[in-house]
Amino acid sequence: MSGVFAGIYALAGAYIAYIMLGEFAASFRDDVSRDAGMSVKERLFGLYVDYVLLAAAILVASIVTAYVFSNRKAKREGQNLFDHTAIRVLINLCIPLVAGGLFCLALLYHGAIVFIAPCMLLFYGMALINASKYTYDDIRYFGICEIILGLINAFNLGNGLLYWSLGFGVLHIVYGAVMWFKYEKKS
Repeated sequence: MSGVFAGIYALAGAYIAYIMLGEFAASFRDDVSRDAGMSVKERLFGLYVDYVLLAAAILVASIVTAYVFSNRKAKREGQNLFDHTAIRVLINLCIPLVAGGLFCLALLYHGAIVFIAPCMLLFYGMALINASKYTYDDIRYFGICEIILGLINAFNLGNGLLYWSLGFGVLHIVYGAVMWFKYEKKS
């Protein structure tokens, strides 16, 4: 169920980001930026900071939720949450995720904003495939779907929020539901 919740958090975050973007665009029509004495560059930087904070909040909420659900399942089954296999999954998941996160920050720093969403999807997909060696094969297919979506987004720039919503929102909900019905419902 943590995948479903992560997807819900992502869709809620995408909605908030969409509202923030709309307010940003509306402020130009209303000349709010001129009245506030802020340059376009300053306001754009503020929007980017807000987006990074929003993404961080979604990530933290997803990690906490995954921990709570996983810990509950481990206790119910009398297992240790952080056994050897779980640590290998985390390490193999984190290497591409951290590299991708830093790369996305570099893209942000250099103003290559349109490439951030496809890169997030691509690196997340690679992380899932990398971690799938130590867990369910279904995670590999989930990763492949994320990569395909990221590649489609890379050729359809300017719609990053839509693809981000599909990859981190809809795919997570579908994947989480499939995994729950396939593996968790039985227990």
